[in-house]
Amino acid sequence: MSFPLLTVTAAVPAVGAILTAAVPAARRTAAKWLALLVSLATLALAAVIFVRFEPGGERYQLTESHAWIKDFGVRYELGVDGIGVALIGLTALLIPFIVLAGWHDADPAETSSKRWRPTQGFFALILMVEAMVILSFEATDVFLFYILFEAMLIPMYFLIGGFGDRAHAGSDENAAAQRSYAAVKFLLYNLVGGLIMLAAVIGLYVVAGNFSLTEIAEARANGSLEMATSTERWLFLGFFFAFAVKAPLWPLHTWLPNAMGEATAPVAVLITAVVDKVGTFAMLRFCLGLFPEASTWATPAIVVLALISIVYGALLAVGQRDIKRLIAYASISHFGFIVLGIFAMTSQGQSGATLYMVNHGISTAALMLVAGFLISRRGSRLIADYGGVQKVAPVLAGTFLIGGLATLSLPGLAPFVSEFLVLVGTYARYPVAGVIATTGIVLAALYTLVLYQRTMTGPVREEVKTLPDLRARELAVAVPLIAVLIFLGVFPKPLTDVVNPAVRHTMSDVQQKDPQPAVPIQNAEAAK
Repeated sequence: MSFPLLTVTAAVPAVGAILTAAVPAARRTAAKWLALLVSLATLALAAVIFVRFEPGGERYQLTESHAWIKDFGVRYELGVDGIGVALIGLTALLIPFIVLAGWHDADPAETSSKRWRPTQGFFALILMVEAMVILSFEATDVFLFYILFEAMLIPMYFLIGGFGDRAHAGSDENAAAQRSYAAVKFLLYNLVGGLIMLAAVIGLYVVAGNFSLTEIAEARANGSLEMATSTERWLFLGFFFAFAVKAPLWPLHTWLPNAMGEATAPVAVLITAVVDKVGTFAMLRFCLGLFPEASTWATPAIVVLALISIVYGALLAVGQRDIKRLIAYASISHFGFIVLGIFAMTSQGQSGATLYMVNHGISTAALMLVAGFLISRRGSRLIADYGGVQKVAPVLAGTFLIGGLATLSLPGLAPFVSEFLVLVGTYARYPVAGVIATTGIVLAALYTLVLYQRTMTGPVREEVKTLPDLRARELAVAVPLIAVLIFLGVFPKPLTDVVNPAVRHTMSDVQQKDPQPAVPIQNAEAAK
């Protein structure tokens, strides 16, 4: 038997979570270092997956398949394509920075013994989320994916509700109530989506007789599995609804600003840069892979929803007074771009959407984590409580600016490449939608630059005169993320080489080809 690399990559953070939780209460620092070392080991394994993956090889590689629940045809079946490899890499890359950024977020509060929070539990939950997310990117059995899709809600619920942001206006009781509301809202929205998906999973089993993604695809390709049009569309809607909640897509997005606003900055990054990517990834792997006709049928409506998300999220970001909620609404707008690229049904759009998942995760992590460092210093999330920070903490202001410029997709930074591909791919098939989507770029520039102007420039407010600049640990978080943003902004080829073959497979699943240019390109001789 070959080495089970995919299983081990997910098992390392899972075992690390158990060991971290078991560290004695008095050894909080040891728990932190253990969590960091486990996350780095997982990153090393993800790098091995990236190196061993052959972009021109089989669609699903490093596969593993074992019987699990024989009576129902459920198997422990894993495999990765280029899209899965890219997102496993994103997850493994971000978790060490999340651990470093949250180094003191779960320490006992000095002001009140009632606010003591178990440090070991905080880092154990982060590692458990990492394990489940990585395994969900590897799962090729629909039932196994569903179990992971739902199970990751449990540690996320406790991270939001039990380890909320300390920079909260009002009393401790009010802060606890807001955290509880945000956690319950997150859980209920995603549970409802998951229950609807469960009904669709059962329906898929009734029709197909098994849960294997590869077997179902092969059966459909050779004609041994026929699915009525109405059945396929209903099953598609059941899956898509759950993924649209997770993504999140308008109008199922309202849980995200609450969750990101009340969570600590590292947990907010975990939500939007890691966990939410499972939703958009699943749209590509399961919606388009299992239900090609229904995906094409639903495309016009989904494109409209994506456009609403882009414009609506950006407009609400412009009007925000809370730094973290502004970043949350900006993420809703960005997820609209990702969904738009997926359902543009062009190779450029889907490649751009996959790159957008990766680049949005890195840029949002850079911006949100630096914003978290700023908020922890001042003790306030309100934009109005800042001003002139760049004069007293220039390094903090500079890293915040680069994170913001990445968010607005400045050329030379990673998100620009992905956003450009999404817009080109969308315009090729839906010109009007492509034009409307560009308004999101204009609004992104507005809310990002206004945020920087109001917090970092102008007269130095009395309350920020003593703010310290970034410390060594915080620089160890911000600098590598910015370096990756610049590297992928000028040289995205390592990612595109891995992603593009997987996108071609997805385009083949839905039997779509890229539209021909309206004006044929003349050859060189004719041009002369």
